[in-house]
Amino acid sequence: MSVTKRFFGTTADGREVNCYKITAENGMETEILDYGATVRTLLVPDKKGNMVDVIMGYDTIEEYENNDGYLGATVGRFANRIKKGKFTLNGKEYTLALNDGENHLHGGNIGFDKYVWKAKEITDGVEFSIVSPDGDEGYPGTLDLKVAITLKNGALSFDYTALSDKDTIVNLTNHSYFNLNGGGSIHGHFLTVNAVSFTINGEGCLPTGEIVSVKNTAMDFLTEHTIGERVDSDCPSVKLCGGYDSNFCLSGTPAVIARSEDSGIVMTVTTDQPGVQLYTGNMTSDRKGKGGKTFGRRMAFCLETQHYPDCINHPEWPGCVIKAGEKYKTKTTYTFGLKG
Repeated sequence: MSVTKRFFGTTADGREVNCYKITAENGMETEILDYGATVRTLLVPDKKGNMVDVIMGYDTIEEYENNDGYLGATVGRFANRIKKGKFTLNGKEYTLALNDGENHLHGGNIGFDKYVWKAKEITDGVEFSIVSPDGDEGYPGTLDLKVAITLKNGALSFDYTALSDKDTIVNLTNHSYFNLNGGGSIHGHFLTVNAVSFTINGEGCLPTGEIVSVKNTAMDFLTEHTIGERVDSDCPSVKLCGGYDSNFCLSGTPAVIARSEDSGIVMTVTTDQPGVQLYTGNMTSDRKGKGGKTFGRRMAFCLETQHYPDCINHPEWPGCVIKAGEKYKTKTTYTFGLKG
């Protein structure tokens, strides 16, 4: 394993951004920016022995700053949506930015995806760290956060740890966009999701509060289906968001298996989180990515391991509150191989 560092660019407000390349012993490579602790590339071997970049990203810092979508970024403090940007903790109501219509999304106007993180080399990868001050985007408590991103034995892992000096809410994820063919439509990708239930979407792709069985719905991936098979179905939670943008309530491990018959690449997702959001790029506009390659709507998918969306306003669900001095710790791993 080796780690190399190169200058990537300068943000509009003058911050220097660097790119860290991790090369594993099996030849897999990933590049990670300290801007947003963002995964820019991930090269994995396909069935023909060619290296395929399975992550969507950009060539310049300007593109990361000016384009939406959180491509490859570490998002927080709270990944996904909070209804009307409001929650109550210890009897006090907190108000957050409304950056997704009437709701709060992925940490607000200046979430962790827009920070330049400190970086240091560790065994098999790079550890990124930031300090989010008390009141940052409306959240209580000064939060010390680290994410160790490692590449080993065909697995890209994210180890998150955080500590706050006040009770607060934390829900962190990585927002990489995957295409196991390196480009083209994702409709032919196969998915298996280990979830017997899901949170029903209402307006704004927010959960209504109801958790229902996946049985007899387009959300049933307990047996393998392609993404394209039901992405345009009349299933209310799917249709409302123009495709999949829904939270699965995980019921076992591995959480998800994704594969492509074209490349032969299989990606297995394991996590200790209670949910995973499948997003099929329904709102991704056409744009130029790495090497001038065009990608857009439904040309990549996200598997965001997480606590359920808006869970702070649903106390009956797995909680996202960490107490002052209590360590937040979670891990998600994406393991790559070939279909035997």
